[in-house]
Amino acid sequence: MGDTLFAKIIRREIPADIVYEDEDVLAFRDIHPQAPVHVLFIPRQPIATLNDAAPGDAVLLGKLLLAAADYAKREGFAEGGYRTVINCNEHGGQTVFHLHVHLLAGRPMLWPPG
Repeated sequence: MGDTLFAKIIRREIPADIVYEDEDVLAFRDIHPQAPVHVLFIPRQPIATLNDAAPGDAVLLGKLLLAAADYAKREGFAEGGYRTVINCNEHGGQTVFHLHVHLLAGRPMLWPPG
């Protein structure tokens, strides 16, 4: 595993408010939330960016999205709605190069974001 901030969270070297965990996925609250609910879902297996995902990663990518949906249902905001986002590379807004899904909820999501 690399030495990204998220790898350190997975290894429990850096504390995080973990809200979901299974053998493939870890989720924790974002320390700079952009909505009342802002949770990051990360694969335990490091993939730097969405561009680096391979066909063999399809199941893992699906597990990330299913974990986010499960969390939204469990926390009671799935019916009202939420947004999932994957940023890719610098111009896409990615700042930690360990693929992750942002789950945002708790307020209306406008497009373009605002």
